[in-house]
Amino acid sequence: MILKRLFTKTAPLYLLTGTHTGLTHTQITRQALSAGIKVIQLREKRMSKKDIYKMALAMRALTTEHKAALIINDHIDIALAVNADGVHLGQEDMPLIEARRIMGGKKIIGISTHTLAQAQKAEDEGADYIGFGPVFHTGTKDAGRPRGLKALQKVREQISIPIVAIGGITSGNIREVLMSGADAAAIVSGILKGDIRRNTKDYLSALE
Repeated sequence: MILKRLFTKTAPLYLLTGTHTGLTHTQITRQALSAGIKVIQLREKRMSKKDIYKMALAMRALTTEHKAALIINDHIDIALAVNADGVHLGQEDMPLIEARRIMGGKKIIGISTHTLAQAQKAEDEGADYIGFGPVFHTGTKDAGRPRGLKALQKVREQISIPIVAIGGITSGNIREVLMSGADAAAIVSGILKGDIRRNTKDYLSALE
């Protein structure tokens, strides 16, 4: 499975794009790929679907060139239209079983989870990976109370599919997150605020 191949000990970063930095999704993608990131999720809540589609096309071209994976947040139709590697769904989005029927067996489907029960359900229904968190406090979005590393460890003990931990993960705690069972760490502001290349290298250096 493509995510298992991409989430290695030397590059376990999963970048979620955002335009709050003043850069476009395409600019972010270009810089992140040049720094070594191999999995990027297009997450955009404010643009029209037409504009998201155009952005996804540009990002697909860049990720293909760098042999990286592109995941589209929420929009199954856009993911299919641009031939993205997969889609990421939240708890309030289309049920996973229906999403799989539409996406087919070769596309990645990830699910956001916040509890062990949600994680187990996602695996049982055929998710390729789960997002779990927030592990720590995060100001990026209102994601509820931090679950902590012990909760992450319990989820790891109970499910076998890849876990992408999210929420407040910094270069100072990423090693601990991965040691607690995560296969990768989803990062937003930690990489996007400031110099994307330098921030990425700081995360990767912390794992050496």
